[in-house]
Amino acid sequence: MDIDRIVDTALRLIDEVGVQALTLRMLAEALESGTATLYRHLRSKDELLALVADRILGDVRVPTEQRDDLSWREAATVAAHSFYESLRRHPHALPLLATQVHVGPNGLRVRERLIRLLLSHGFTAGLAARTYTTLGHYVIGLAIQQHGPGTPHPEDQEHLRDYYRSLDPAAYPATSAAADDLASVPLHEEFRFGLELLLDGLDQARRTLSEAPAAQSSRH
Repeated sequence: MDIDRIVDTALRLIDEVGVQALTLRMLAEALESGTATLYRHLRSKDELLALVADRILGDVRVPTEQRDDLSWREAATVAAHSFYESLRRHPHALPLLATQVHVGPNGLRVRERLIRLLLSHGFTAGLAARTYTTLGHYVIGLAIQQHGPGTPHPEDQEHLRDYYRSLDPAAYPATSAAADDLASVPLHEEFRFGLELLLDGLDQARRTLSEAPAAQSSRH
């Protein structure tokens, strides 16, 4: 038995029963082994969960800075969509990505590649770091809201739309006017729209920082 098989099996079980329900005994039974064998590879369940989170990050694609045909914005979009799709495939594992700082091999790879790519496109180190964390928080947060345990089903959205429509338009004119749009935006469109707004703001911050030194030198 190797650690890759242990982690892959743990991820499969989390997909089925959730993080809280997973136990090392359950994992050992799925591997047709004993918990003593697991402890030869793992110190604790917390270590296992960190490895599972890093395994999910292994599916995230981040273009390298050598891809001259991609702008930083296009590359960041690819990375964000890839991260979102990785999370969407494992909704029960979402809490792991939200509560851990990811310093495993895959987490370090994703962080290093994206920050290095941003630096190569003129971002300062500070803005590159904040861009990385902001994009990560956006993707994880929206994935939890859209796909995490207990998220609404499509029929819930229909009920919500009907409720908005039933409100007194004199008391809630704006909500009544936007009733259909509030409850009918497809999830992928909501993700794309929010990501574009976020990238617009980051691009403006990049431009502002790059223009500041030139403005200062022109005054001297």
